[in-house]
Amino acid sequence: MKIYKNFNISNKFKNAAIAIGNFDGFHLGHQKVIKKGKNFAKKYRLKFGLLVFHPLPVMFFNKKINNFRIDTLKQKIEHSKKLGIDFIIIKKFDKKFSKTSAENFISQILHKKLKAKLIFISQNFKFGKNRIGNINLLKKKEILFNYKTKTVDPLIKNKLLISSTLIRKNIKKGKIAFVNKMLGRPWTIEGIVKRGEKRGRKIGFPTCNLELGDYVIPKTGVYASKIILNENSKKGIVNVGYKPTFGKNKLLLEAHIFGFKKNLYDKTIKIMLLKFIRKEKKFKNITELKKQINKDIKGA
Repeated sequence: MKIYKNFNISNKFKNAAIAIGNFDGFHLGHQKVIKKGKNFAKKYRLKFGLLVFHPLPVMFFNKKINNFRIDTLKQKIEHSKKLGIDFIIIKKFDKKFSKTSAENFISQILHKKLKAKLIFISQNFKFGKNRIGNINLLKKKEILFNYKTKTVDPLIKNKLLISSTLIRKNIKKGKIAFVNKMLGRPWTIEGIVKRGEKRGRKIGFPTCNLELGDYVIPKTGVYASKIILNENSKKGIVNVGYKPTFGKNKLLLEAHIFGFKKNLYDKTIKIMLLKFIRKEKKFKNITELKKQINKDIKGA
Protein backbone atom coordinates (compact mmCIF):
# COMPACT_ATOMS: atom_id res chain seq x y z
CA MET A 1 0.00 0.00 0.00
CA LYS A 2 1.32 3.43 -0.98
CA ILE A 3 1.01 6.27 1.54
CA TYR A 4 0.76 9.91 0.45
CA LYS A 5 0.83 13.03 2.65
CA ASN A 6 -0.49 15.30 -0.12
CA PHE A 7 -2.44 15.18 -3.38
CA ASN A 8 0.62 14.76 -5.63
CA ILE A 9 0.00 11.09 -6.26
CA SER A 10 1.64 9.05 -9.00
CA ASN A 11 -0.14 8.44 -12.30
CA LYS A 12 -0.54 4.81 -11.23
CA PHE A 13 -3.17 5.88 -8.69
CA LYS A 14 -4.95 8.54 -10.69
CA ASN A 15 -8.27 7.68 -12.37
CA ALA A 16 -9.03 5.53 -9.33
CA ALA A 17 -11.92 4.77 -7.00
CA ILE A 18 -11.61 6.76 -3.78
CA ALA A 19 -13.50 6.58 -0.48
CA ILE A 20 -13.46 9.82 1.51
CA GLY A 21 -13.98 10.15 5.26
CA ASN A 22 -12.44 10.09 8.72
CA PHE A 23 -12.62 6.30 9.12
CA ASP A 24 -11.95 6.63 12.85
CA GLY A 25 -12.03 3.12 14.24
CA PHE A 26 -12.45 1.27 10.93
CA HIS A 27 -15.63 -0.25 12.36
CA LEU A 28 -17.93 -2.68 10.52
CA GLY A 29 -19.70 0.22 8.81
CA HIS A 30 -16.41 1.53 7.42
CA GLN A 31 -15.48 -1.99 6.36
CA LYS A 32 -18.76 -2.21 4.43
CA VAL A 33 -17.89 0.99 2.54
CA ILE A 34 -14.41 -0.30 1.74
CA LYS A 35 -15.67 -3.70 0.60
CA LYS A 36 -18.17 -2.08 -1.76
CA GLY A 37 -15.51 0.32 -3.02
CA LYS A 38 -13.05 -2.47 -3.71
CA ASN A 39 -15.70 -4.49 -5.55
CA PHE A 40 -16.59 -1.57 -7.81
CA ALA A 41 -12.91 -0.81 -8.41
CA LYS A 42 -12.28 -4.42 -9.39
CA LYS A 43 -15.29 -4.41 -11.71
CA TYR A 44 -13.99 -1.35 -13.58
CA ARG A 45 -10.31 -2.35 -13.25
CA LEU A 46 -9.42 0.64 -11.11
CA LYS A 47 -7.12 1.10 -8.14
CA PHE A 48 -8.86 1.74 -4.82
CA GLY A 49 -7.73 4.24 -2.22
CA LEU A 50 -8.76 6.28 0.79
CA LEU A 51 -8.66 10.01 1.41
CA VAL A 52 -8.56 10.75 5.14
CA PHE A 53 -7.83 13.86 7.19
CA HIS A 54 -5.40 14.36 10.09
CA PRO A 55 -6.11 15.66 12.62
CA LEU A 56 -9.81 14.87 12.56
CA PRO A 57 -11.61 18.08 11.48
CA VAL A 58 -13.70 18.17 14.67
CA MET A 59 -10.48 18.19 16.72
CA PHE A 60 -8.98 20.92 14.54
CA PHE A 61 -11.97 23.23 14.94
CA ASN A 62 -12.44 22.55 18.65
CA LYS A 63 -9.09 22.69 20.44
CA LYS A 64 -10.77 21.71 23.73
CA ILE A 65 -11.43 18.22 22.38
CA ASN A 66 -8.47 16.08 23.44
CA ASN A 67 -9.57 12.52 24.12
CA PHE A 68 -11.63 11.72 21.05
CA ARG A 69 -9.92 9.25 18.74
CA ILE A 70 -10.77 5.56 18.57
CA ASP A 71 -7.55 4.82 16.67
CA THR A 72 -4.24 6.59 16.16
CA LEU A 73 -3.08 7.54 12.67
CA LYS A 74 -0.61 4.66 12.81
CA GLN A 75 -3.42 2.21 13.54
CA LYS A 76 -5.52 3.69 10.73
CA ILE A 77 -2.69 2.95 8.30
CA GLU A 78 -2.34 -0.60 9.65
CA HIS A 79 -6.08 -1.25 9.22
CA SER A 80 -5.88 0.05 5.64
CA LYS A 81 -3.08 -2.36 4.81
CA LYS A 82 -4.96 -5.32 6.28
CA LEU A 83 -8.04 -4.48 4.20
CA GLY A 84 -6.03 -4.60 0.97
CA ILE A 85 -6.32 -0.91 0.02
CA ASP A 86 -4.00 0.17 -2.81
CA PHE A 87 -3.17 3.65 -1.51
CA ILE A 88 -4.09 6.13 1.20
CA ILE A 89 -3.88 9.91 1.12
CA ILE A 90 -3.49 11.44 4.58
CA LYS A 91 -4.24 15.15 4.13
CA LYS A 92 -3.11 17.44 6.90
CA PHE A 93 -6.19 19.34 8.03
CA ASP A 94 -4.88 22.82 8.75
CA LYS A 95 -6.12 26.40 8.57
CA LYS A 96 -5.32 26.77 4.86
CA PHE A 97 -7.05 23.55 3.84
CA SER A 98 -10.08 24.34 6.03
CA LYS A 99 -10.73 27.38 3.82
CA THR A 100 -10.99 25.31 0.62
CA SER A 101 -14.44 25.85 -0.88
CA ALA A 102 -16.59 22.85 -1.68
CA GLU A 103 -16.46 23.76 -5.39
CA ASN A 104 -12.65 23.88 -5.39
CA PHE A 105 -12.42 20.63 -3.47
CA ILE A 106 -14.24 18.96 -6.34
CA SER A 107 -12.66 20.80 -9.28
CA GLN A 108 -9.10 21.29 -8.08
CA ILE A 109 -8.53 18.25 -5.88
CA LEU A 110 -10.85 15.40 -6.82
CA HIS A 111 -10.77 16.20 -10.55
CA LYS A 112 -7.56 18.05 -11.41
CA LYS A 113 -5.12 16.43 -8.99
CA LEU A 114 -6.60 12.99 -8.33
CA LYS A 115 -8.69 12.50 -11.50
CA ALA A 116 -11.02 10.34 -9.42
CA LYS A 117 -13.48 8.19 -11.38
CA LEU A 118 -15.53 6.73 -8.53
CA ILE A 119 -16.10 8.59 -5.26
CA PHE A 120 -17.48 6.73 -2.24
CA ILE A 121 -18.95 8.73 0.66
CA SER A 122 -21.44 8.28 3.47
CA GLN A 123 -24.94 9.76 3.12
CA ASN A 124 -24.18 12.55 5.59
CA PHE A 125 -20.71 13.47 4.28
CA LYS A 126 -20.02 17.22 4.38
CA PHE A 127 -16.97 19.00 2.95
CA GLY A 128 -15.51 22.37 2.02
CA LYS A 129 -15.48 25.68 3.87
CA ASN A 130 -18.37 25.90 6.34
CA ARG A 131 -19.26 22.29 5.39
CA ILE A 132 -21.35 23.50 2.45
CA GLY A 133 -20.50 20.57 0.19
CA ASN A 134 -22.64 17.43 0.29
CA ILE A 135 -23.74 14.47 -1.79
CA ASN A 136 -26.07 16.65 -3.89
CA LEU A 137 -23.22 18.93 -4.96
CA LEU A 138 -21.03 15.96 -5.84
CA LYS A 139 -23.77 14.44 -8.00
CA LYS A 140 -24.43 17.81 -9.65
CA LYS A 141 -20.80 17.98 -10.84
CA GLU A 142 -20.52 14.39 -12.09
CA ILE A 143 -20.95 15.06 -15.82
CA LEU A 144 -18.72 18.15 -15.80
CA PHE A 145 -15.82 16.36 -14.12
CA ASN A 146 -16.36 12.83 -15.41
CA TYR A 147 -16.80 10.83 -12.21
CA LYS A 148 -19.55 8.90 -10.44
CA THR A 149 -20.62 9.29 -6.83
CA LYS A 150 -21.49 6.19 -4.83
CA THR A 151 -23.00 6.03 -1.37
CA VAL A 152 -23.26 3.07 0.95
CA ASP A 153 -26.24 2.59 3.25
CA PRO A 154 -25.29 2.72 6.93
CA LEU A 155 -24.75 -0.62 8.62
CA ILE A 156 -27.47 -1.43 11.15
CA LYS A 157 -27.01 -4.17 13.73
CA ASN A 158 -29.69 -5.02 16.29
CA LYS A 159 -31.59 -1.86 15.27
CA LEU A 160 -28.52 0.30 16.00
CA LEU A 161 -26.71 2.31 13.35
CA ILE A 162 -23.02 1.53 13.73
CA SER A 163 -20.97 4.72 13.86
CA SER A 164 -17.81 6.13 15.41
CA THR A 165 -20.02 8.30 17.63
CA LEU A 166 -21.85 5.27 19.04
CA ILE A 167 -18.56 3.48 19.62
CA ARG A 168 -17.10 6.45 21.53
CA LYS A 169 -20.18 6.62 23.75
CA ASN A 170 -19.93 2.95 24.62
CA ILE A 171 -16.18 3.12 25.30
CA LYS A 172 -16.95 5.84 27.86
CA LYS A 173 -19.61 3.60 29.40
CA GLY A 174 -17.22 0.65 29.69
CA LYS A 175 -19.29 -1.49 27.32
CA ILE A 176 -16.18 -2.87 25.68
CA ALA A 177 -17.62 -6.24 24.62
CA PHE A 178 -20.28 -4.35 22.65
CA VAL A 179 -17.67 -1.97 21.21
CA ASN A 180 -15.58 -4.91 20.03
CA LYS A 181 -18.57 -6.37 18.18
CA MET A 182 -19.07 -3.06 16.33
CA LEU A 183 -15.37 -2.88 15.46
CA GLY A 184 -15.15 -6.50 14.41
CA ARG A 185 -12.04 -6.83 16.60
CA PRO A 186 -10.89 -5.89 20.13
CA TRP A 187 -10.48 -2.17 20.72
CA THR A 188 -6.74 -1.63 21.06
CA ILE A 189 -4.74 1.09 22.77
CA GLU A 190 -1.14 1.36 21.61
CA GLY A 191 1.55 3.27 23.44
CA ILE A 192 5.02 3.44 24.94
CA VAL A 193 5.54 2.05 28.43
CA LYS A 194 6.36 4.90 30.81
CA ARG A 195 8.39 4.77 34.00
CA GLY A 196 6.09 4.89 37.02
CA GLU A 197 6.48 4.81 40.78
CA LYS A 198 6.83 1.00 40.80
CA ARG A 199 4.01 0.68 43.36
CA GLY A 200 2.57 -2.32 41.54
CA ARG A 201 5.91 -4.13 41.68
CA LYS A 202 6.24 -3.40 45.41
CA ILE A 203 2.89 -5.03 46.22
CA GLY A 204 3.52 -8.04 43.98
CA PHE A 205 1.69 -6.94 40.80
CA PRO A 206 4.12 -5.21 38.42
CA THR A 207 2.42 -3.06 35.79
CA CYS A 208 3.15 -1.36 32.48
CA ASN A 209 2.06 2.28 32.54
CA LEU A 210 0.71 4.00 29.42
CA GLU A 211 -0.64 7.48 28.85
CA LEU A 212 -3.90 7.61 26.85
CA GLY A 213 -2.87 10.47 24.57
CA ASP A 214 -5.77 11.39 22.24
CA TYR A 215 -7.67 8.13 22.74
CA VAL A 216 -11.24 8.18 24.01
CA ILE A 217 -11.09 7.72 27.78
CA PRO A 218 -12.71 4.42 28.76
CA LYS A 219 -14.83 4.14 31.88
CA THR A 220 -12.45 4.02 34.83
CA GLY A 221 -12.05 0.59 36.33
CA VAL A 222 -10.57 -2.83 35.64
CA TYR A 223 -10.72 -4.73 32.34
CA ALA A 224 -9.84 -8.25 31.23
CA SER A 225 -7.27 -7.74 28.49
CA LYS A 226 -4.75 -9.08 26.07
CA ILE A 227 -1.37 -7.42 25.76
CA ILE A 228 0.60 -7.69 22.52
CA LEU A 229 4.40 -7.66 22.84
CA ASN A 230 6.27 -7.98 19.55
CA GLU A 231 3.24 -9.75 18.03
CA ASN A 232 3.12 -12.20 20.98
CA SER A 233 -0.17 -12.21 22.89
CA LYS A 234 -0.26 -12.29 26.69
CA LYS A 235 -3.25 -12.32 29.04
CA GLY A 236 -3.64 -9.69 31.71
CA ILE A 237 -5.78 -7.12 33.48
CA VAL A 238 -5.79 -3.39 32.91
CA ASN A 239 -6.72 -0.63 35.31
CA VAL A 240 -7.81 2.71 33.89
CA GLY A 241 -7.95 5.32 36.60
CA TYR A 242 -6.44 7.82 38.98
CA LYS A 243 -4.95 5.56 41.73
CA PRO A 244 -7.40 6.73 44.43
CA THR A 245 -5.91 4.41 47.05
CA PHE A 246 -2.60 6.29 46.70
CA GLY A 247 -4.20 9.73 46.51
CA LYS A 248 -3.19 10.37 42.88
CA ASN A 249 -5.19 12.36 40.32
CA LYS A 250 -3.36 11.75 37.02
CA LEU A 251 -5.20 9.42 34.65
CA LEU A 252 -3.16 6.36 33.73
CA LEU A 253 -3.62 3.01 32.09
CA GLU A 254 -1.82 0.25 34.01
CA ALA A 255 -1.49 -3.24 32.58
CA HIS A 256 -0.55 -6.26 34.69
CA ILE A 257 0.60 -9.13 32.46
CA PHE A 258 0.08 -12.58 33.95
CA GLY A 259 3.36 -14.38 34.66
CA PHE A 260 5.50 -11.68 33.06
CA LYS A 261 8.29 -9.91 34.96
CA LYS A 262 10.56 -8.43 32.29
CA ASN A 263 11.29 -4.70 32.03
CA LEU A 264 9.29 -3.09 29.21
CA TYR A 265 10.20 0.57 29.77
CA ASP A 266 10.22 2.60 26.54
CA LYS A 267 8.83 -0.37 24.58
CA THR A 268 5.72 -0.02 22.41
CA ILE A 269 2.91 -2.38 23.40
CA LYS A 270 -0.68 -2.93 22.32
CA ILE A 271 -3.43 -3.41 24.87
CA MET A 272 -6.69 -5.03 23.80
CA LEU A 273 -9.58 -4.37 26.18
CA LEU A 274 -11.89 -7.40 26.23
CA LYS A 275 -14.39 -7.00 29.07
CA PHE A 276 -15.16 -4.57 31.88
CA ILE A 277 -14.73 -6.29 35.28
CA ARG A 278 -15.41 -3.62 37.90
CA LYS A 279 -15.48 0.10 38.64
CA GLU A 280 -12.53 1.99 40.08
CA LYS A 281 -12.54 1.93 43.86
CA LYS A 282 -10.62 3.39 46.79
CA PHE A 283 -9.40 0.81 49.31
CA LYS A 284 -8.74 1.33 53.01
CA ASN A 285 -5.28 -0.20 52.82
CA ILE A 286 -2.81 -2.13 50.66
CA THR A 287 -3.99 -5.51 52.00
CA GLU A 288 -7.54 -4.88 50.75
CA LEU A 289 -6.18 -3.71 47.40
CA LYS A 290 -4.10 -6.88 46.97
CA LYS A 291 -7.11 -9.08 47.79
CA GLN A 292 -9.17 -7.29 45.17
CA ILE A 293 -6.44 -7.54 42.54
CA ASN A 294 -6.32 -11.29 43.10
CA LYS A 295 -10.10 -11.43 42.61
CA ASP A 296 -9.73 -9.36 39.43
CA ILE A 297 -7.10 -11.75 38.08
CA LYS A 298 -9.35 -14.77 38.74
CA GLY A 299 -12.28 -12.97 37.16
CA ALA A 300 -10.25 -12.12 34.07
